[in-house]
Amino acid sequence: MKESALEKARANYSPKMPSMLGGPVEAVEGEKTQSVANNEEIQSLFPNTYGMPVVKFIPSQASKPMPAINVGVILSGGQAPGGHNVIAGLFDGLKSLHADSRLYGFLGGPRGLIEHNYTELTSDIIDKYRNTGGFDIIRSGRDKLEHEKQFDAGLEILNQLNIKALVIIGGDDSNTNACLLAEYYKKKNTGIQVIGCPKTIDGDLKNAQIETSFGFDTACKVYSELIGNIERDCNSARKYWHFIKLMGRSASHIALECALQTQPNLCIISEEVQRNNSNLDNIVTEIADLVEERYNAGNRFGIILIPEGLIEFIPDFKVLISEINKLLGVPANAEQFNKLDKSERMSYIQGKLSPKSAQLYASLPASVAAQLILERDSHGNVQVSLIETEKLLSDLVRTNLAERNNPKLLEAFAPLHHFFGYEGRCAAPSNFDANYCYSLGYTASRLIAAGKTGYMASVTNTTAPASEWEAGGIPITMMMNMEYRNEGSKPVIRKALVELDGAPFLTFAKRREDWKKSTSYLYPGPIQYFGPAELCDRPTITLCLEQGKTLD
Repeated sequence: MKESALEKARANYSPKMPSMLGGPVEAVEGEKTQSVANNEEIQSLFPNTYGMPVVKFIPSQASKPMPAINVGVILSGGQAPGGHNVIAGLFDGLKSLHADSRLYGFLGGPRGLIEHNYTELTSDIIDKYRNTGGFDIIRSGRDKLEHEKQFDAGLEILNQLNIKALVIIGGDDSNTNACLLAEYYKKKNTGIQVIGCPKTIDGDLKNAQIETSFGFDTACKVYSELIGNIERDCNSARKYWHFIKLMGRSASHIALECALQTQPNLCIISEEVQRNNSNLDNIVTEIADLVEERYNAGNRFGIILIPEGLIEFIPDFKVLISEINKLLGVPANAEQFNKLDKSERMSYIQGKLSPKSAQLYASLPASVAAQLILERDSHGNVQVSLIETEKLLSDLVRTNLAERNNPKLLEAFAPLHHFFGYEGRCAAPSNFDANYCYSLGYTASRLIAAGKTGYMASVTNTTAPASEWEAGGIPITMMMNMEYRNEGSKPVIRKALVELDGAPFLTFAKRREDWKKSTSYLYPGPIQYFGPAELCDRPTITLCLEQGKTLD
């Protein structure tokens, strides 16, 4: 396989990790925990793994010999930069405990476990993927592990391979699956441990012990480079309005971080829209006012950042989407709906909605109305990434400007549209993500050695040099609550949304008015892999602000 110059150079990079993991460690247990909500219900569903303490590793004077162990690993859900380094860290950590330990990768995500499709990951294989992007070492998948039949199918191959621990690398849904699996295997006294690792570029899998999910750092830096490039072009051409939609299924963390890195003229934060009870017309009017204000100042151009999940936070849209999800969540309705052609489907939906939602649905451009009833995701919900929110907003802004009786203003409004999503999911991980992911994998090996199950690997103090990072684990049940899905109420890890009283948003809110009036664009440039640590290893602005660091 031919390698690029960057791949060859990155193969020689040695990830940094907490110095305390370089020698023997012992697990120190803290207080017992409880779930973030619905305590009694979560405890009743997870009686064997609920309430376990947070674990912190500290250096130990005594080195306890550990027998060789076979471990399985699964990549689950969407790709995120650094997944290969989690596996490399896990592999190296297991080998450091006993040279004869073996690591098996289940191919294509959870389905590989169910269908017994696996490969042994040897040093020759691992070495080819160190510090690289993507999940292609064993590939990923979105199959859910939630039924006993699946658990038993997995148990069969785990026993056959004498695997005593399984590491699931994924986001909130994937780690919910890990929690269900850990509970079942502990209930059955199988002796098999299950450990999770926090992955998602969306940045919405975090709390006090999980300071950030891996991939967020790299993805935001990739998107910010692209936004900066567009800002430079925008400031040069001075005649286009760029509507840029950014990945982020629910939370607006990516949009907020990219705004802090690039200083656009406007960045919409979904959580603020929801708090202010802003409707679609409010958002459109704000953008149109900005276009007019900048036009009057001689600036016929601008940059607007839009979070992918925005429409689900607009109150009237949220109701509309909820009604559509519930309507098509009924098998009889879905069966009837699937027999109709495109035009009939839209009429069918409109006829089943409440009067207010039906009116909103009828007011939408035909393309957006059609996108709202495309194929559901695995949870039976609207796939918001397929909805061209950026085009919806620019179309409505044009309509708003047309009503202002200023033909020259309308003529000057020339929108261009972008959606940055897949561009950031498989990039070569930044030094931060390369270090963080390797540390997570190594920490997972120590949780296995400590006999833990139902835990998620945790690496904290991440704005300090990597040698000063701290390692441990938190019970996955600690992060869970009950949420409504198309099958009914389900236990899931609660998504961490943008905190409107948190330092990142407050810093953004303090500066955004200046960004509207002036052209204050920042051009971050590409990810830096080589050079001084303060340039290459720096974490996101979000993480720095959350830990009390100030911006330069």
